[in-house]
Amino acid sequence: MKKILTAVVAVVMAATTFTGCQKKSAVAADGKGTIKLEMYYYKQENQEGLKNIVKAFEKANPGVTIDMLIIPNDADSAMSARAAQGDLPDILQMQAYSRIKEYASKGFLLDLSKEEAMNRVLPSSLPAVSWNGKQYAVPMDYAGIGIIYNKDIFEKCGIQPPATYRELQNVCRVLKQNDIVPFAALLKENWSVGHFITMIHTALLREKKIDAEKFVGTMNTGKSTYGVIDTAKLFGVLDFYRENMNSNAAEMGGGEQQQSFAKGESAMMVQGLWAYVDAMKLNPKLNAGFIPFPVYNDASMNTFYSDVDSTFGVSSQSSKEKQEMAVKFVNWLTSAEGQKLWMSEYKLIPPFKGVDVSAFGGPYVDLMKSVEDKGSSPWAFSQYPTDVFEDACKNGAQQYMFQRKSADEVIKGIDAQWAASVSK
Repeated sequence: MKKILTAVVAVVMAATTFTGCQKKSAVAADGKGTIKLEMYYYKQENQEGLKNIVKAFEKANPGVTIDMLIIPNDADSAMSARAAQGDLPDILQMQAYSRIKEYASKGFLLDLSKEEAMNRVLPSSLPAVSWNGKQYAVPMDYAGIGIIYNKDIFEKCGIQPPATYRELQNVCRVLKQNDIVPFAALLKENWSVGHFITMIHTALLREKKIDAEKFVGTMNTGKSTYGVIDTAKLFGVLDFYRENMNSNAAEMGGGEQQQSFAKGESAMMVQGLWAYVDAMKLNPKLNAGFIPFPVYNDASMNTFYSDVDSTFGVSSQSSKEKQEMAVKFVNWLTSAEGQKLWMSEYKLIPPFKGVDVSAFGGPYVDLMKSVEDKGSSPWAFSQYPTDVFEDACKNGAQQYMFQRKSADEVIKGIDAQWAASVSK
């Protein structure tokens, strides 16, 4: 969901313009009748895995090629510009909830409700891809954000994975005494701390007995404020997180975070399992576990921040021939062959009936067992207006961590952006 550099943006935008000009015909320039599809995706954590999946589909469907366009972060403006030109990519990887609702309400997506793929989706995952009672995308991965921790370091230091906030504070104290950084940092990019602030905020709604979906609804009608929770607790946790990071946290992006964790320089990282996949590439012997970030001192209140993450939809702006082939691709993704490749190549958990994650081991099993035992908190940020999360939450949290904005300024900024967004 994530990580972008200015140079990459320039290249991507140039590629977007070029591919857009080539998109008008489904027939290749070689005259051989090849159907050329364009797939936009943003999850850059395991690009090779997704490319291998695409190659398998192409092999099974001679005459079809899929050009892949990645925009790792903040892609909304690029996609909006292409939508205005009637030139969206044929296959769209999108975050669940708000992006689906936005695109579906504007008529950008095909209705996939009656496709065979939807029969394989867990009913609990359907709200993530629905608008007005219809499904406009196929949910393709169930993910959680929490603490990925190094089991070997914990054992060496004689500490257990914390189940409460007080225990987490003690764990960090012991790690520092052993010259180990508690949390691998990621402050150079804003997306991770954007996830962090919304994760803690959503958790704190529980003590106020406020349902996350209802909270979003009251924000949309101007009847609430982001400060409805205990803001002293919210920003106290952010302060604690910052105080237990690498000393050069402001210079660390995703790659640096994973290197710090994989090398054993730090004992934990607050991330999703996408980061664990990359850390394992750096250190295949990494022995890791996965726990919820404990906001409360009552262990039963601490649950994973988990929900449907990415989805695949089909552009309504494509030609009929391309639409049919794009639909064939998303249906194939949910087939037995597609699911197997998705899990073995992309290393993500599909929210489909009968999926077995035991072969993934470690953190994957920890996530699913915790969710089964204690439930989870939904990814409320996916239900926020897109620009609220992309601009106000991500940037506001990052600026707070850099100590350039006060807690009050961050709350007011989110409220103002939310009000402006729903008034459009």
